[in-house]
Amino acid sequence: MKEQDKKRDGNRRAAKSGERKFSPAKNDRSRRERPVQKPVKLRLEPQDLPDDVLVGRNAVTEALKAGRGINKILLAEGDKETFASEIMNLAKERKIICQFVERSKIEAIAAGHRHQGVLAYVAPVEYAELDDVLRAAEEKGEPPFLLLLDELEDPHNLGALLRTADATGVHGVLIPKHRSVPLNATVAKTSAGAIEYVPVVRIGNISQTLKSLKEKGFWVAGADMDGAQAYNEADLTGALVLVVGSEGRGMGRLTKEACDFVVRMPMVGRINSLNASVAGSILMYESMRQRLAKSRKETLGDFVNLTETW
Repeated sequence: MKEQDKKRDGNRRAAKSGERKFSPAKNDRSRRERPVQKPVKLRLEPQDLPDDVLVGRNAVTEALKAGRGINKILLAEGDKETFASEIMNLAKERKIICQFVERSKIEAIAAGHRHQGVLAYVAPVEYAELDDVLRAAEEKGEPPFLLLLDELEDPHNLGALLRTADATGVHGVLIPKHRSVPLNATVAKTSAGAIEYVPVVRIGNISQTLKSLKEKGFWVAGADMDGAQAYNEADLTGALVLVVGSEGRGMGRLTKEACDFVVRMPMVGRINSLNASVAGSILMYESMRQRLAKSRKETLGDFVNLTETW
């Protein structure tokens, strides 16, 4: 009896003090039923797109239909829907490269803009047609003067060469569609505006293009440190194609074989090569010097003939 009385007295004291018995089962159930808060996904504001990038199905499709200059199109892997087929067909008609890449690559370039798995690198100006370039030179009454860049990769070099081409009267610059830097925002900025005045033509096979130009009466002069004659000893007048090789590798073997002659630039220092844009600029200015000298000589000859008739 005494033990039962003690238990009753203890329960009365616990009730008066407000103590509660711990229930592990009840506590676990309340913990399990507590709603889990989902992490809030922050939406980043879209950043400015580069000047040479278009994103979105409609934007790229309409650019293709309008004939805008496009260097390359990226499509997200796995997107085999109708829109992708339409874009690929339009690109094929215009001989524009389409490449399937991981969606994450497109998202990184799109900088937060809604891209729908489609991105295009566009040219800041329209590419020209070779026939139009030759026709423009003929209308000016000038022997066509072209610069061909054999797989140049640095946009700064291309921009610098365009700037010199404008200064020296080059009628057009030829660049391959593959393995060559295209016209982009960096090229435009480096050219200091020359990109607006010098026509740039994208060509397919270099050897075939040179063969076709030779049939039209062009001479092809390549630049290489192993050239047979110095650049200032060669005749760089008349209908001419100057060929400048890529950084480091120079001209390709087939391109070199397609040249009528190869010139070198004498060097007396310890460095045995020049930057592609520097070498190309030297050749363009030498050609301009020879053309101006030949023009003055012809003008002087006409004047002498005219005085003799008097």
